[in-house]
Amino acid sequence: MFNFIPLLGAQSSTSASQSLLELDGGVKVLVDVGWDEYFTVSKLKALESLSIILLTHATTSHLGAFAHCCKNFPLFTQIPIYATTPVISLGRTLLQDIYSSTPLASTVIPKENLAESSYASGSAQLDPSLQFLLQPPTTEEIAHYFSLIHPLKYSQPHEPLPSAFSPPLNGLKITAYNAGHTLGGTIWHLQHGMESIVHAVDWNQVRENVLGGAAWLDASAGGAEVIEQLRKPTALVCSSRGAEKISLTGGRKRRDDLLLDTIRATVAKGGTVLIPTDTSARVLELAYLLEHAWRKEHSSSGSDSPFKSTKLYLASKNVGATMRYARSMLEWMDENIAKELEADEATATTKKQHKRTDSKQPGGRDSQPGGKASGPFDFKHLKLLERRIQVDKITSAKGARVILASDASLEWGFSKEVLRKIAADPMNLIILTESYGTRGNVASEEASLASLLWWWYQERRDGVALEAGADGQNLEQVHTGGREMQIKSAEQVALEGKELLTYQQYLATQRRLLNQMPIGNTAITETAADAIDETSSTSSSSSEESDPERQGKALNTSAAVANLNRNKAGLNKETLGVSVLLRQPGVYDYDVRGKKGRDQMFPFVSKRRRADDFGELIRPDDYLRAEERDDVDGHDMRDGGPSKDNKLGQKRKWGATGSQGEKGEPGSRITNKRRQHDSNMTDQRGMSNGENLTNGHIDPELDELSDASDSEGDDVPSGPSKLVVETHLVEAHLKIAYVDFAGLHDQRSLSMLIPLIQPRKLILVGGTVGETEYLASECRQKLISTSSGTAEGTQNNIFTPTNGQMVNASVDTNAWTVKLSNALVKRLRWQNVRGLGVVTLMGHLAATAVDEQQPADSMSQKRQKLIKGNSEESELDEKSIEKTQHVAPVLDVLPPSMAAATRSIAQPLHVGDLRLADLRKILQSAGHTAEFRGEGTLLIDALVAVRKTATGRLEVEGGGLGLPDYPARSLEGSFYAVKRKIYDGLAVIAGG
Repeated sequence: MFNFIPLLGAQSSTSASQSLLELDGGVKVLVDVGWDEYFTVSKLKALESLSIILLTHATTSHLGAFAHCCKNFPLFTQIPIYATTPVISLGRTLLQDIYSSTPLASTVIPKENLAESSYASGSAQLDPSLQFLLQPPTTEEIAHYFSLIHPLKYSQPHEPLPSAFSPPLNGLKITAYNAGHTLGGTIWHLQHGMESIVHAVDWNQVRENVLGGAAWLDASAGGAEVIEQLRKPTALVCSSRGAEKISLTGGRKRRDDLLLDTIRATVAKGGTVLIPTDTSARVLELAYLLEHAWRKEHSSSGSDSPFKSTKLYLASKNVGATMRYARSMLEWMDENIAKELEADEATATTKKQHKRTDSKQPGGRDSQPGGKASGPFDFKHLKLLERRIQVDKITSAKGARVILASDASLEWGFSKEVLRKIAADPMNLIILTESYGTRGNVASEEASLASLLWWWYQERRDGVALEAGADGQNLEQVHTGGREMQIKSAEQVALEGKELLTYQQYLATQRRLLNQMPIGNTAITETAADAIDETSSTSSSSSEESDPERQGKALNTSAAVANLNRNKAGLNKETLGVSVLLRQPGVYDYDVRGKKGRDQMFPFVSKRRRADDFGELIRPDDYLRAEERDDVDGHDMRDGGPSKDNKLGQKRKWGATGSQGEKGEPGSRITNKRRQHDSNMTDQRGMSNGENLTNGHIDPELDELSDASDSEGDDVPSGPSKLVVETHLVEAHLKIAYVDFAGLHDQRSLSMLIPLIQPRKLILVGGTVGETEYLASECRQKLISTSSGTAEGTQNNIFTPTNGQMVNASVDTNAWTVKLSNALVKRLRWQNVRGLGVVTLMGHLAATAVDEQQPADSMSQKRQKLIKGNSEESELDEKSIEKTQHVAPVLDVLPPSMAAATRSIAQPLHVGDLRLADLRKILQSAGHTAEFRGEGTLLIDALVAVRKTATGRLEVEGGGLGLPDYPARSLEGSFYAVKRKIYDGLAVIAGG
């Protein structure tokens, strides 16, 4: 059984992705916890009773709501979560950047909850315009949430562990494959029984500068076939975004040249270029391209490129940590990155060997200090900005500059502030790196700034400016013509007066509900643990209940606990059982008469030590090296955050002015959160985030801002606060350009790969209505030509669900249960085919009465004999035999008369799937010449051609004469040699 439910992103303008997979046995797998740029809480659903969670990309669309769910959804942190190491590291920096950049991510308290609290307290009517904010997760909490994720590597099958309130997974295997698009992006393959599910959302087959292409094609087969693990799945979940997009002629090189030419045309006139991008994913590709373009221009002494006088910046609040993680994960990038690093290290070693000779002469400007290697992300020209005062200083200065800023939606981050300051100058330019044409209605209030600018770019109402590129082609830049755009700024303001009183009443109401309903983390964990302990108990008292009853009770208890916060209904005595003595205050009596299992005695909760046959289980996190730990302000987040001694309100020694430092000295509190890891980066890389280096020297323009940025505090209230949104009208005179750097699949990739994958059932999500319908119509035509099915059958196997719509994509199997006779079993001859036992048989099917008496029945009969006497023994035996006998189909040996007639009809069967790439290796090892000619054709000895049809059938054509030049083939012709090798690669099962 396989049911698929898209929760977000199906036939929708939003880019958020969230899918629920329901498998046989009640197993529920959640793929992605995405959010959009508006951070709307109503789009999130209270997901409960999940088995595992899988994360695909380190973007807002795929894990933006992860920290919110961990903080506000009960038992969410108790669910096992799996992702690759880059997704964990870059996702951590992404969410830390989001919560420090915009108060919208804190989410607004529902007005009905505030109204209930205000009505219960008898206060005046609540102002409907007030928007009280929930307490956002801190940096330490976000780091702790991501430390709970289990890291995985590519192409390594893993059997996950279920959550405490999930049924057994029954051998579920998950495997991560490279998806391209982002660093660590994942295509998930799930194997559960007969279900083989491939979940591929937002992938890119094209190789880029930093990222390799998706792992669809098999390199050993020349890239003409899909790898065996992802070929012919029972269900393929694929995104339809970009289905109507035509790929750019010239590929990656043309795209990179187009971006550089567009920048060069603007900075040559002294303008400012703004490139809005994300903070953890696609920013790596853009930063790498621009940094190496600046290096190339500065290394050429004869050219007068405008890049030499143009400054390059990257603005994001947590970009230093992002680049630090990127430097440590080069093995996850394209192989060219590793080759570049090796070449740089070799160059640095050569310079170090000639250090004495070079020390007598003035050193070159482009050499690293001390002969250190300049890695792919050791920036010489790209300066990192993490403070608002630095961005204000850069935008107010004169001169040409290029600014990469987060976020791509222009709804939060430094990109919105930079746009506000450069919009009035017609010399400036903003370059959109992805399309936003279908993301909301432009006339509505929910339209983002990026959607509005994209609409202006497509409308082209005020004309187009054409600039000549380096290759002579025209570059289009659309004029805005002085249009007005609304820029909304969200601020977090502390509550005062009656507002603070209303918030306190809300907290009091929630606290009262907490006392009545144990929804705290500790109480919930203990309740779930009690249910699991009851399920796994081996005591004699609990053995009276059956396994399904105990398992169902555990699931009911966990489901009821998960619904407490939403339904506002506490657990009753029937649900809690004897645990009511511990869970509810004021309850001191419990009736144990007629109870079973653990409800017969006073509850006692004991902490169990997890152990196996080899001893007590240990925590690998306790034995990590210092550089492998996730430190935030010197505290190890794997242990749940800082110690109690460092919390606010704790007593400290006389003379101590803050929290103790790493060495325990009083007064060593680090005011700037970036200083600690910035100093480490200075020692390791020769460049820190606080000190912007250019060719090994501090940039004088930003040096004067270092003290101000360190002393600059975050003007964000730490207590109760509300959301205040201000709207500013800005006249736009700048120009708009577009270069596709989204790194997503296009029309050519989808139309080529989906027929090669050959899925039995296809589910399209992650796109607009038009894109989904277009891709569905194309796939119906492509899959009909590559399969032996009919058009009606192919149409029924392609699903285009909407958000919340369940799709039954279970595998279609026709299986019958037949009992084999003992005589037929003795004649079976099993053959091994790729680890599976295969046998062919022929028999006579007949209905036979089968006796299925169980040992338990004989024991019950013995008890009945002792009670009723021996006189009724025969009657009981006859009745029990009549009840247990039933008619079943039995396959028996053919009679001699029928065996002679069917022996001539039975033909031998060839079982197996021999690939042409494997056949080529086998023939070459045997001394034959084998090479591919055309598509799907293997030519052997220039005489024999082997083709493989779409249905998997091998066709051999050619002559049987041998070549005199080849002594290895003097005894038999090439035709018969090829057929012999094909038969050796297949299992020949005789018929009859």
